[in-house]
Amino acid sequence: MPLTIIFVECGLELIPFEIRKHPSIQKNLKKDSYPSKLLDNAIHHSAMVRLDDVEKRGRPDITHGCLLNALGSTANKSGNLKIYLHTIENKIFEINSDIKIARNYNRFKGLMAKLLMENKIGSDNLLLISKFKGTLRDLINSNNRKDVIILSNKGELAESPLLLFDHDLSKDYIVIIGCFQKGFFTDEILELSNRLVSISHYSLDAWVVLSRVITLYEIANDIL
Repeated sequence: MPLTIIFVECGLELIPFEIRKHPSIQKNLKKDSYPSKLLDNAIHHSAMVRLDDVEKRGRPDITHGCLLNALGSTANKSGNLKIYLHTIENKIFEINSDIKIARNYNRFKGLMAKLLMENKIGSDNLLLISKFKGTLRDLINSNNRKDVIILSNKGELAESPLLLFDHDLSKDYIVIIGCFQKGFFTDEILELSNRLVSISHYSLDAWVVLSRVITLYEIANDIL
């Protein structure tokens, strides 16, 4: 079975209503521009100070880097990877492994804004990104998976990261990776598993964690 990666608490959201009248928002917001509708800390920082959990919000660039890494991996190209996005607003989306995510950051922002507005990307005949109807717990239970790993530098350091995965493609794994700038997982996420694991002595960026995890999985299963 494929390795399932869930990127949780992604900083993906449309500009919240309560800050839309702020000058930094109005300066960049355009009626017919999808990218301008997505909250982005690099542009909207002065407006975002009013928001709760601001350290986790307005960072679509983190998700962009992670998706490019995941979709371009050997694990994905060989059909051994499933990817889900969970947003800061508790929306969950399944990513079709065949999607070509835009390398251009502004185009990516437009795609994410459209996704959040329409809850899907693609046609009824070919959905490239689709909404999962349910909670993170529902997602894990629907797949009847046994081994759920939450990665965090606050977790127990793996004695040998190479032993994180068995040499067995028939075994199911879900790996949960935080896709936010700062902070820690919510209790809802921590309750999904009792396996909180660290793969480094250092705090690593989400896209670095992802790259290492996929590489470890590929090595364990001879996916070249």
